[in-house]
Order: sequence, then structure tokens, then C-alpha cells
Amino acid sequence: MIKERLIGYIEQSIKQNWNIEALSNYKEKGYTYQQIAEHILKLHLFFKDSGIKEGVKIALVGRNSANWCMIYLATVTYGAVIVPLLPDFKPDDLVNLINHSDSVILFVDDKINETLNLSKMPEIKAVISVDTLSMISSVNSLMRDSYAAMPEKYKVSYPELKPEDIKFSDIGNDKLAVISYTGGTTGFSKGVMLSHNSLAANVRYAQNNMPLKSGDPLVSFLPLAHTYGCAFEFLFPFTYGCHITILSKTPSPQIIIQAFKEIKPRLILSVPLVIEKVFKKQILPVISKPHMKILLAVPGLNKILHKKIREKLEESFGGRFHEIVIGGAAFNPEAERFFKKIGLRFTVGYGMTECGPLISYASWDTTKVGASGRPVDTLEVTIDSDDPHKIMGEIILRGENVMLGYYKNEKATTEIIDENGWMHTGDLGLMDDEGNIFIRGRSKTMLLGPSGKNIFPEEIEAVINNMDYIAESLVISEDNKLIGLIYPDFEMMKRDNITEEQLPAVLEKIRREVNDKVPEYMVVHKYRIHPEEFAKTPKRSIKRFLYTKE
Repeated sequence: MIKERLIGYIEQSIKQNWNIEALSNYKEKGYTYQQIAEHILKLHLFFKDSGIKEGVKIALVGRNSANWCMIYLATVTYGAVIVPLLPDFKPDDLVNLINHSDSVILFVDDKINETLNLSKMPEIKAVISVDTLSMISSVNSLMRDSYAAMPEKYKVSYPELKPEDIKFSDIGNDKLAVISYTGGTTGFSKGVMLSHNSLAANVRYAQNNMPLKSGDPLVSFLPLAHTYGCAFEFLFPFTYGCHITILSKTPSPQIIIQAFKEIKPRLILSVPLVIEKVFKKQILPVISKPHMKILLAVPGLNKILHKKIREKLEESFGGRFHEIVIGGAAFNPEAERFFKKIGLRFTVGYGMTECGPLISYASWDTTKVGASGRPVDTLEVTIDSDDPHKIMGEIILRGENVMLGYYKNEKATTEIIDENGWMHTGDLGLMDDEGNIFIRGRSKTMLLGPSGKNIFPEEIEAVINNMDYIAESLVISEDNKLIGLIYPDFEMMKRDNITEEQLPAVLEKIRREVNDKVPEYMVVHKYRIHPEEFAKTPKRSIKRFLYTKE
């Protein structure tokens, strides 16, 4: 256990940043740190008077918002367990996960609440609106009365709230803080149990390694119900006294870039999808022009052009960021190499929900191309192979960040954490002498080629996705042949007057071009049009299992 506590970080930040803005929804007035403290203490009074003990589960279902964040903070600082669920989950799956979590209170967006059948959730004693913070319903008269009396009781308990009044739960670091469900499909989803220690270790590492200070602006657009967005776009900057602006609805890359330009964030967290779209739509068309290729090959001149491209890119991200941290899925290698060449301040990290989430990171000026950082100070990470430098093996780890296990699923827990405490990530990779981790792919997605060679479909998809008229792709194996499922870029087709009748011929030309760029054992036999966007995980990576034939 580390000595630092998440609750201690939160208390300290509220006291030190009392009058500055903490959380606001995009284009709306937000809460100051003092106002957040007032809401937290009100909910603590309600929890206490309702008989809620430390360790009791409280479910939270809603789109990203300042109220969502405040409810999360109130729950963990009381010592109760927060169960954040993605609003994208189907109503029946939400009901099943809420029941599985043993939650007794449900905080929920009004629109989502209308789709849920409360009679199917017998353990839920009270339902409270995330939007308005009003009680929607309660089958428990004590909770109903306690919530109604809460504002008046707060006035009596804290007639004139001061920073020195801020003192929350003393709950130990070994105790459960969060149950984070890895997916929304009943039967497939697992409830990751994260301790206060895991959250504190993530926050402490970020404070020591990611440059922020009190008052710095940040934009939060990743799903807060997922550990990556929650830890690094919310908890860590909150503990530093930053002003976090939240994009409430699932934003398009255009909206995100617009918010960056307005807010000028000091640190940018992103999944690869957003950065890759900027690369494909804004950069590739420019650098692929024949005359530009010639100019970029001229020594001296290429440096000037690289600088101009970098400055334009930095401007589109607001122009004031220390660095861009990319994580959550594999980053397109071509985009990574170009961004490194022009000197863009970015880095690629690596994490899993089961580690709350951080496993490895390196600052933009110390990272290596193709690497996903070096292990954080609270984890021991190694490659399960005879020679981790040269022979690829599974990435395994143990330490402070690792989850307590999967909630009510001992079998799944013992399958991922062995008797020596090593957690098996399912990711394959290498590690160099300096500890840099190079991820090759998921052991579950690896395909065996006809010649016996290991094929990582992500590597082929990265090449396909950079081609015109391709929105996204998925490479699968059928009858020992590689097949490319292609979701076309209909917007680009419309722009260039490409009809659906012409599309197969266009894709066949692309297939041959891609096959010329990859080793022979990785050539794709044929492309098949997939008419709609592939289903995604919260981290915006494709749910491969839905499209793979057994």
C-alpha cells in the first residue's frame, strides 16, 4: 500500500483552490471547488441519515457532466463504492449490471431513467436525477425523508462553510472504491474492483510526471465511466485544482477540436481515433501531393515545412498544451512516425481497466517511436518469454495498481491473476534495456498465417485505414485466408462522386496497393463491404469478437 490517499488528495485540492472554478459543462457556468464541497457534504448527510455505511454500492448512469463528477466524488469520499456505468449500454443490460453490483441507490440521467424498469431492480431503494439532483422515486421512507431534509440539515451543520471544515472519510487504501464494468453485454461483462490504493497510485504518478498546476484548463471528452477518462481527465486534474470543462454529449472530432481552440487546454488526453482522423483528413492529403513529397525530401526545406505543419496542428489543439497523451487502443504507426518527425509533443501510454488504468508512460521528449512508455513506479512489469528484448511474449505485471479482482467472479479472477500475483494482460510485446514496452497486439486477436507466421491484424488495418474512401477496417481469417471488412468513407465518396456501383472496383485497387505495402504473408485475399460503423468499446476500439467466425 502507498501512504497517499485519494480522499486526502481531494480534501487538499478543495481547501487550496476554494474560490476557483473546478467543473463546468461546455458553454455553461460551472461549480467552484467550494460549491463542489457543499454538494459533497450535502450528499454525505443524506447517506449518513439514510443508514448508508462504508462499502455500500451506489450506481451512477449518465452522460459526462459536472453533476456526474460531483456525485462520483461524494460517493468515494464518503467511503461508499461507486459503480459508474456507460449510458450507451442497453436498458436490459443496465438493469442486469445494477443488480449484479448490489447497488442500493441509483443516480441516473432523466432520459435513461425513462427506459429503465425499476420493478426489475429490487435492491434499489432510491433513484436520484443526475440532471437536477432531485429525487425521482424512493421505496424507502427514511431515504425519502432524509433527502427532503438534506438542504435544511446542511444549513444547520455548516452555517458558514470554511476550507478548514473539509474532512471526509478515513477509509483505508485497501478498501474497495470503484466497480468498473468492462462491457455492457450481460454474461460477457466483468466488474473490475479497484481499491482506493489503485486510484491513489494512478493520481500520484500523474502528479509526479504530467505537468499541470492549479487553474490550468482541461477538456474532458473521454467516457468518464471508463477508467482512462475518469483518472486522467477528471480525478488527477481535480486534485491539482484545474478547471475541467466537460463535453457532455459524445462529441465528434470537429466539436472536440472546436473546444480545444476555445479552451486552450494545458494537457490533452485522447484515444487514437481522434488524432488519427486529424492526420488522415488534414495532414495526409497535403503531404501526399506529388510536389509536396519532393519538397519534403529536400534537406533544410523539409525542416521549415515540418515546423509549419506542426504549428498548424498545435493551433488546432489550442496551442497551449504541454503534451498530448494517447492511449486506450493501438496508435496508427504511420501517423506516429510523421508526428514524431515534425516534433509534435505527444506520447503513447498503455493501460487497462484492471490497473485503474495506468501501466506505462513516458513523457513526449523521452518516449521512443513504437513504444508505449515505461512501467509506472508502482508496478513490476515483465515479458513472459526467454528473451524479453528479442522474443515476443505476454506482458505480465503485479503491484499497487492491480485490481482486487472481478466482482463475484472468482473463476475469471484466477484466470487473469496467477498464484504468484502476476496479472496476465493478454497483450503481447517486447521490452528494451531501458524498460520501454513495445506492444505487438492482443494474444486473442493474433492470427496464424498459412506459413505459420504470427499475423497481427491491427498492423494491416493501420495501413488500410490510411487509404482514401476507407472510414475503418477489420481484418479477419476465413478458411485460412485474410479477409478485410471495410466500412467505407461515404462522406469522401460523395465529395468525389464515387457511386456505390463504382466502390468495389475502387476497393480492389486499394487492396492491391495495401498488399504491396505489407509482407507477403500478411496480404489480404479480398475486401468485403461492411455497410455500417463497427461496434466499439468505450475506448473506441472495435469489438472484434462480434465479427470473427469461430
